[in-house]
Amino acid sequence: MLPRRFVYISTSGVYGDCAGERVDETRPPRPQTDRAVRRLDAERALSEWGARNRFEVVILRVPGIYAPDRLPTDRIARGIPVLRAEDDVYTNHIHADDLAAIVVAALESPRAAGVYNASDDSATRMGDWFDRVADHAGLARPPRISRTEASQRVPAELLSFMSESRRLSNERMKDELGVRLRYPTVAEGLASSEIAA
Repeated sequence: MLPRRFVYISTSGVYGDCAGERVDETRPPRPQTDRAVRRLDAERALSEWGARNRFEVVILRVPGIYAPDRLPTDRIARGIPVLRAEDDVYTNHIHADDLAAIVVAALESPRAAGVYNASDDSATRMGDWFDRVADHAGLARPPRISRTEASQRVPAELLSFMSESRRLSNERMKDELGVRLRYPTVAEGLASSEIAA
């Protein structure tokens, strides 16, 4: 027996670099990394499978997931630098508890259909995110460097995240799924819990 509805957790990386623009679900995907290309392929394959078999597919485009046991404290402790303010990019986040609630809403809501950005309300620069986590964990803030320096000092996979900037709109998720975020911003999410041991 096939399910009535299938919820797929994809990535907001399918949008690619949007130069810091506000991004809603109508923006055409333009993935720029291999992992984002694979996720977009999976979105399309699942949507086609659902259409052939007459069941609903809901896609959640998820940004950086965080929780007390899922913070970049190791990276910060190693002193890996972040971009200086003038070169920095926007990054998006969702607390793991809120993501779980979004998945439930996507499974249960009668209005759920299509694609949703599953993000909180934050529009945070990446360097500011790392500074906030460092302060929360009692660690030294990471050094700030130029984009040119980053290309020489930052591992390639991490550098790819520093090359994409976008601010996700979550209005459709709130309106259609009725989601009320427990942690609307990363400030509230970090303040709510201790760092996991």
